[in-house]
Amino acid sequence: MDWLSKLPVIGPMVSWLMTTHLWRAYERMGQVHWTRLAAAITFTSFVALFPLLTVAAAIGAALLSERQLHDLQKKIAEQIPGISGQLDLGALVENAATVGVIAAVALLFTGAGWVDSIRDCLRAVWEKEDEDTNVFVAKLKDVALLLGLGGTALVSLACSGFATAAVGKAAEALGLAEGGVGSVLLSAAGFCIAVLADFLLFAYVLTKLPGVHPPRRAVVTAGFIGAIGFELLKLLLSGYLKGVAAKSMYGAFGTPIALLLWINFTAKLVVFCAAWTATQRCGPEAEGKALDCDAGKEGERPEAKTAADKSEGSGATAS
Repeated sequence: MDWLSKLPVIGPMVSWLMTTHLWRAYERMGQVHWTRLAAAITFTSFVALFPLLTVAAAIGAALLSERQLHDLQKKIAEQIPGISGQLDLGALVENAATVGVIAAVALLFTGAGWVDSIRDCLRAVWEKEDEDTNVFVAKLKDVALLLGLGGTALVSLACSGFATAAVGKAAEALGLAEGGVGSVLLSAAGFCIAVLADFLLFAYVLTKLPGVHPPRRAVVTAGFIGAIGFELLKLLLSGYLKGVAAKSMYGAFGTPIALLLWINFTAKLVVFCAAWTATQRCGPEAEGKALDCDAGKEGERPEAKTAADKSEGSGATAS
């Protein structure tokens, strides 16, 4: 990319781009082989998807009313655009009551393994080594993180569902025509509320799962990038994924292929957001590193560099 910065017309723009936070996040993604990480997340998520949904449905069947469970099923289906009809979530919910305690525990530990895999991938983006902890303690921690993620997802879905219902009732009360300006504004408001609900999930995934403490500003920015990107993915890929699932050339594999594509797109978005939180344009890094803004590369802390310069200066004076 250096040769592009020397071109007469686009050179200054390229030079500016290479100093932005976006470029640093892109570089970090390349350093950690982000496509491999996204592929690993895709595989583990695909394997753990139905066990996780079964556990969620079993808990919901025990705690929620039939109407609340139906609403939860509907909100989960909305998160998988275009192919939720082929997944037959209704049958999964109906059979959730037959899941025994032992099976539920086994499924829960499957979910804990998924959390462990996601954490390893996100820590790889941060270029951090695996934590040396007791196996049983680590599993219990993963289960706790999984339950926390489930609680966060439930709150997010509840907020999104409440907002959607409120927007619909407001449109009916105001007598807004479908496709009119008022209806469009209310739809935009619903989109914004859905983004806020998704933000809760991304903030949890980017901080709690990898066990890192990025700056608040980086978390907020990456969280909103992920939330907006996730909602746009649902809007833009709905028809495409539905077409993939329905193609006769794939036969019975159409729905799994479409589901894999959807998970992979989402995984790449998560990896990008993690790279954003793991890097900064300049100043102290999230985990103690610093970027030398003048040199354009990572270096020691500015305070330490100043102290070193002073010590060298005093040594030269003494000599």
